Amino acid sequence: MFGWQAVWSGQTAHQARSNPVPRPRSGTRAGAGFTIAHAGRQIRFGPVAFWIGVGTVVIMAGWSIATATYFAFRDDLLRSVVARQNEQQYAYEDRIAELRARIDRTTSRQLLDQEQFEQKLDDLLRRQATLESRAAALSGITDPLTTGSIRPPARGLDHGSSLEPDLAPAGRKAGKSADVGAKLSRIEASLDRIDRRQSAALTRMQERYEGKARKLRSVLADLGLALDTRAPASGGPFVPVKLPGEGNGFERALTRVNIARAQAEQLSRTLVSVPVRVPVTGDVDISSGFGVRMDPFLHLAAMHTGIDFRGNGGDPVHATAAGTVTAAGWSGGYGKMVEIDHGNGLSTRYGHLSKIEVNVGDKVRLGQTVGRLGSTGRSTGPHVHYETRIDGDAVDPQKFLNAGAKLNGG
Repeated sequence: MFGWQAVWSGQTAHQARSNPVPRPRSGTRAGAGFTIAHAGRQIRFGPVAFWIGVGTVVIMAGWSIATATYFAFRDDLLRSVVARQNEQQYAYEDRIAELRARIDRTTSRQLLDQEQFEQKLDDLLRRQATLESRAAALSGITDPLTTGSIRPPARGLDHGSSLEPDLAPAGRKAGKSADVGAKLSRIEASLDRIDRRQSAALTRMQERYEGKARKLRSVLADLGLALDTRAPASGGPFVPVKLPGEGNGFERALTRVNIARAQAEQLSRTLVSVPVRVPVTGDVDISSGFGVRMDPFLHLAAMHTGIDFRGNGGDPVHATAAGTVTAAGWSGGYGKMVEIDHGNGLSTRYGHLSKIEVNVGDKVRLGQTVGRLGSTGRSTGPHVHYETRIDGDAVDPQKFLNAGAKLNGG
C-alpha cells in the first residue's frame, strides 16, 4: 500500500534477481529473516520478532472475531443459559415434588397401616370378649342328675380348662419379635383354637345329653312304665324355642344342647322317683331272691315277695327313690319296716330294720338313710328285706335293679 516491499531472506536466485536486495557486507553471512523495503529503506526482522508479530496479529484477529461473535450472539447465549437454568430449576422442583409425594405416600401408608392395625386389634378384642362370653355360657351347662346308683361319683364337663384362652402362651412364643403382624396372627390363631375347642365341647355336650336321654328312654321302655313326666309345682305360658339362624353357629349349637339337656333332665327327674337303685352300699350280697323258695322256718315252699340283702347290723339302709313315707314302724313278719310311696303307683318296703330314722309323712330324697340294717321280725340274721310294688302288688325288684345297672353301663 505504501510501497513497502517485504522479502524473505531465504528466497531463490530467481527471486533475488527479480527483487534486488542489498547484499550483506563481505565477511558476514546472511541469515534467515524477514526484510521490509520501501523507498530504498529496508527493515529487517529476525525470526522470533517475526513470529511474535504474526502471533499478535492472529490473537488480535481472533479476539476481534470472538468479540464480534459474542456481541452478535449474546442474546442467544443469554437465552440458552437462562433456559438451561430454568430447566435445572424445573428439574429440581420436579424432584422436590416427587420426594414430597413419596413422603406423603409413605405417611398415608403408615396411617393406613396403623388404622388397619387398630381395626384388627379391635376385632381381636371383640372376638376375645365373644369367646369369653361363650365360655361363661358353657360353664353354666352341667350334666343332668346321674341316675343308677345311691352315691354317684362327682363328674363335670371338662370345658373349664380346655376353654381357657391361651393368649399368654402366644405372647411368650412371640418373644422379642418386632413383627406386629406376626404377633396378631399368632393371637388370631390362638382365638381360632379356642373357637374350635368350644365348638367341640358343644358337640360333646350334645352327644352326652342325647345319649343319656336315649338311655333313660330305653330304661323306661324296659320297665314298661307310663310315668307322669310333669315336674311338680311348675307351669307358665308356652313359648316355643326358635333356633338361631345358620349364621350364628355357636348360638344354634348351644340351643340344641339346651334342648337335649332339658329332655335329659326331665327324664332324670322322672327316674329319681323310680326305684332302680340298691338299698345298701358296698358289696351287694343277695341271700334270697324274689319268687318261690323254701321257707327258712317251716322249710315249705313259699312265695318270697322281695330280695334279701345281707349285711352287718347297723349298716345304713337307703331309699332307692324319692318319695313320701307312708309307714314307719313294726309290721308283723317284717319287724321294723319303712314303706315309701314314689308316685305313679310305685312303692318300696324295707323290712327287718334294727332302727327307723324317718317318720310317716316325711319327704325322703334319693339315697337318704331311712333306717339301719337288722334282724327284727321273722328273720334268721342281719339283712334288709327289700320289696318293689306296683299298685300294691309285689314285683321282682331285680327288674328295676337291672335297669339301674343299665344306666350305670353295667
